[in-house]
Amino acid sequence: MLSDTPPVQKESEHYFFRLGAFEKSLQEWTTAGHVDAGVALKLQEWFEAGLRDWDISRDAPYFGFRIPGTRDKFFYVWLDAPVGYMASLVNLAEQRGGDISLDDYFAADATSELYHFIGKDIAYFHTLFWPAVLEGAGFRKPSGVFVHGFLTVNGQKMSKSRGTFISGATYLDHLGPEHLRYYYAAKLGPGTEDIDLSFEDFIARTNSDLVGKFVNIASRCSGFITKQFDSRLAEQLEDEALYAEFVAAGPRIAELYESREYSRAMREIMKLADRANQYIDERKPWVLARDESTRSEVQDVCTQGLNLFRVLTIYLKPVLPAVAEAVETLFSEGPMNWQSRETPLLGSEIGRFVPLLTRVEENAVNAVIEASRVNAPEPRPKPETEETAMISIDDFLKVDLRIATVIEAINVDGADKLLRLTVDLGDEKRTVLSGIRTAYAADELVGRQVVVVANLEPRKMRFGVSQGMLLAAGAGDKEIFLIGPDAGATPGMRVR
Repeated sequence: MLSDTPPVQKESEHYFFRLGAFEKSLQEWTTAGHVDAGVALKLQEWFEAGLRDWDISRDAPYFGFRIPGTRDKFFYVWLDAPVGYMASLVNLAEQRGGDISLDDYFAADATSELYHFIGKDIAYFHTLFWPAVLEGAGFRKPSGVFVHGFLTVNGQKMSKSRGTFISGATYLDHLGPEHLRYYYAAKLGPGTEDIDLSFEDFIARTNSDLVGKFVNIASRCSGFITKQFDSRLAEQLEDEALYAEFVAAGPRIAELYESREYSRAMREIMKLADRANQYIDERKPWVLARDESTRSEVQDVCTQGLNLFRVLTIYLKPVLPAVAEAVETLFSEGPMNWQSRETPLLGSEIGRFVPLLTRVEENAVNAVIEASRVNAPEPRPKPETEETAMISIDDFLKVDLRIATVIEAINVDGADKLLRLTVDLGDEKRTVLSGIRTAYAADELVGRQVVVVANLEPRKMRFGVSQGMLLAAGAGDKEIFLIGPDAGATPGMRVR
């Protein structure tokens, strides 16, 4: 937020966490397979620079938890926020009547598996700070921290104005969760690559895979069983070898799930769905049902098809839990687990088939987009300030812009964004403190020509006096672009 209030420098006492004291154990942990190789490689940059003490306090006003024994100091949010994982586990334990406990997962000697799934923008907090805090407090580190990339929509960042900044609640007002769960799974891998929610692809893929391939198997077979065979499955499979082929795929699919190769797992499952549909197309139960002499084969074929569908449901249950629950009801059996696939359902009664998933229609997706656009807050009108108001040519000429050559550039200790530059203005040399360190390395600036505001009043800063300002474009951070002249300009030339 911008205001006309000038900043005030204050001295403040802060509390620090000695992160460097855990450097050896953190290096061992991050290189022992608990994070992906790419993340471990990125973390190595921090280790090479040396882990610095971590400022864990903030002055009031601040949200969060007050530091005991203080009046105006609060814990930094990334110190206390991960503790919420532990609090959530305690809450779950209470809801379940105490059959699990915090110590089962966080005690230093706990043998259970403990995983975090996070976005790549908070990787450092979860792979350096949080494990160190856990170790310092006498708890165990996570078994793994899995880092995902960002989500784009139609190839772009989420946007409220475009209606692609979509909340979960808005999505659920128009579409079911299973379609989106499957789409994400079909695109997710173990790395930090971003994934894109392309609405056109979303409609095509979910309709083709979930409705056209997967659910279609049950839809094609169940009606024959309920209408012609009193809802009872046959006592035998028509093609035991084919069923065994589906069962044998289990270890490979489980391995892909375990290694977080979700997209590859979905591809393997859909290959099996294609094989099941191919079997039904070849046996054509709708043709067999027309001839009394082959009528009994219809029960065998459809029993085979429904059992193949049941195995596919078991494989998809981690992604489609609601569909799996409906299938369990269809087959009148309890919760299916991975081992359930080993024994086919034979001679048992099934329920009446109800649509498990419906096709995603384009108008439903458009409704999500429109509702997201409608629900987006109206952008606040930009107030007319001295920055936006029109100025006269005389006002502009008051600003003395000069060409300068950078003759020295060094990092400012204690300031992550500042560089101390010595610039040659032709008839004098000046020191300029500039917040461009996130975009430019000191050594790449030496010899470069820039544009300097030469008649800016010197500003006394914590790290020295700045005698000018460099002109640059961009939003800040890594998006900073220095303004410079074409070849031939000399230091001291005025810019008009």
